[in-house]
Amino acid sequence: MSFEYTTTVDLRYDDLDTYGHVNNVRYGTYLEEARIDYLADVVGRGDSDFLSATGDGTGIVIANLELDYERPVRSADSVAVGVRVPRLGTKSFPFEYEVRDGDHVAATAETTVVTYDRDAGAPRAIPDDWREAIAQFEGL
Repeated sequence: MSFEYTTTVDLRYDDLDTYGHVNNVRYGTYLEEARIDYLADVVGRGDSDFLSATGDGTGIVIANLELDYERPVRSADSVAVGVRVPRLGTKSFPFEYEVRDGDHVAATAETTVVTYDRDAGAPRAIPDDWREAIAQFEGL
């Protein structure tokens, strides 16, 4: 797969389990960190404050997570996570990921996020500035 956006996620000491590899539950955290980095860089222009409670009131929630493990990650200092948005819906959009340990793909994943109005506690349309930034970056 080809990813225009890649970020590095540092592994923590307790990410390794008794089998000596990264525990499966940690991958969700790696995806979350990569997703926040992507949104901060692509939509927030390097600033993640727009995702905080003091932002414009738009948040995201995960509606779906699919994760396929390809090979274990053992004792690495970090992993590289490629992130892309292949399409935009009205109130939701998918993220696709590739977690790499050096030259090897350790896992692939997809999440579907729903944009929501934090004040109303309900889904809302993807904000125009998000849509324009993502579409421009991804060439959609």
